[in-house]
Amino acid sequence: MDDYPIEYYEFFVSFNEGDYYTCHDLLEEMWMTDKDNLFLKGLLQMSVAIYHYEYGNVKGARMMMQTAHDYLQAYRPRFWGLDLEKVYPFIEQCQTLFPKNIDRVPFESVGNLPQLPRLLLYMKND
Repeated sequence: MDDYPIEYYEFFVSFNEGDYYTCHDLLEEMWMTDKDNLFLKGLLQMSVAIYHYEYGNVKGARMMMQTAHDYLQAYRPRFWGLDLEKVYPFIEQCQTLFPKNIDRVPFESVGNLPQLPRLLLYMKND
């Protein structure tokens, strides 16, 4: 099995539990030591996009998800054991669900926003 940083494995657990704030911390820690790794940056932006959306920052979510889409493109179809062909439909579905005419909603109104699909991330040995 490939030897990835422990934070990468922890990221999968946190993401699948819906703890996107922790995902940000884990990925940022790895990315800070490898700033050329736009794969990590893309996963970081995707996690931050979901986090923003859950707190009503729709504009931030749109921007971060687009950046994730752009950064991860070069790593398709698979990188570090992650099948990006399973991640891309999620990203694109989120992009269509994010309201285009809203930048922000109060936290109390987040439940009125379109619900995002659920993505479970897992690694496969190549």
